[in-house]
Amino acid sequence: MSAETYQSSVVAGPGGVMTEEVGVITGEVTVRTVVAGGRVTVRVQYLDADEWYEVEGSPLGPPADPGPRLHQEIVQAVRRGMPEGLTTFHPPT
Repeated sequence: MSAETYQSSVVAGPGGVMTEEVGVITGEVTVRTVVAGGRVTVRVQYLDADEWYEVEGSPLGPPADPGPRLHQEIVQAVRRGMPEGLTTFHPPT
């Protein structure tokens, strides 16, 4: 099973991004979206850090469009702020 990985750096918006492991992270982050086996896992890390954190609400179920468009929608959501993680994120249809 192959995985598709998309990665972008962005400044997290107001409220930061809620993660499973450490709560909210803020500031410059790298967003990684991995699509494998019909599931979408979203992780973030502080820019240039070693540790990755899973975004609250990840993994997502199979989206209609699991490619780069979905990743860009997630990046835009991070830019706007995701203090509740992916729990209020609605993938594009």
